[in-house]
Amino acid sequence: MGIIIGFAVTMGCVLGGFMAMGGHINVLMQPYEFVIIVGAALGIFLVGNPMSTVKDTGRALMEAFRHAVPKESDYLEMLGLLHSLMRELKTKSRSEVEGHIDSPDESPIFQAYPLILKDRDLTNFICDYCRIIIIGNARPYEIEALMDEEIHTIRHDKLKSYHALIAVSDGLPAIGIVAAVLGVIKAMGALDQSPEILGALIGAALVGTFLGIFLSYAVVGPVAAKIKSVRDKRNRLYVIVKQTLLAYMNGALPQVALEFGRKTISSYDRPSIDAVEQQTLNIGNGEMKKAA
Repeated sequence: MGIIIGFAVTMGCVLGGFMAMGGHINVLMQPYEFVIIVGAALGIFLVGNPMSTVKDTGRALMEAFRHAVPKESDYLEMLGLLHSLMRELKTKSRSEVEGHIDSPDESPIFQAYPLILKDRDLTNFICDYCRIIIIGNARPYEIEALMDEEIHTIRHDKLKSYHALIAVSDGLPAIGIVAAVLGVIKAMGALDQSPEILGALIGAALVGTFLGIFLSYAVVGPVAAKIKSVRDKRNRLYVIVKQTLLAYMNGALPQVALEFGRKTISSYDRPSIDAVEQQTLNIGNGEMKKAA
């Protein structure tokens, strides 16, 4: 919704200001200039990126338009899942815990947190490091270094679509100039025409420069920035897992380890301590009822 409102404000101000100062909106209606610029930008995008990045860019655009960032419910589910797993690690045997992390889709613990379970990459990240904890011979500082490297790799992969769109945004002004030059070439072929016809052709050519700059700085660039913002926030879930499990490995009780993870959440989105305690109590009571 924010992107749509932003585009509406931008278009309204640009076109409204142009019309207010006496410009004729029909002069800007140059579909072939648009075809040249957008078509060239799309072609460059396909040339410069593998198909996996092209497909991921589509997913990233959907996430940006839906503003698909973690909400308080996502953070509470994450902390609740980690609390349940740490309790299992602390009180159950290795074989019992392995059943949860080897087959998370069939685990009642993971099934209680569907928002986390549907994110396969995040689920695998949690299971991999719980498996390392079960083995029991890894030092916390070694695990921290490994987690940092993996989180860095994940972030790099998730931001490939952002970098791809930034490259297109950087090239759009130059593509606009190409379209404008083509328009000038066309106008030069009509020098024997009346000034009215020649002026219209030159105006049409300059629209190419306008479109290239406008699409770069008012459309593609802001959308790319939105993708980066959304994916950085989604990547924060991995940091929560890292800080929580490291605190547990260093000897913290599950409830205390959760606070290490909770503190890594932005203050704007961070659930309160009471909300986290309520989440863990509800899950704990549910597990007791199942056991009874």
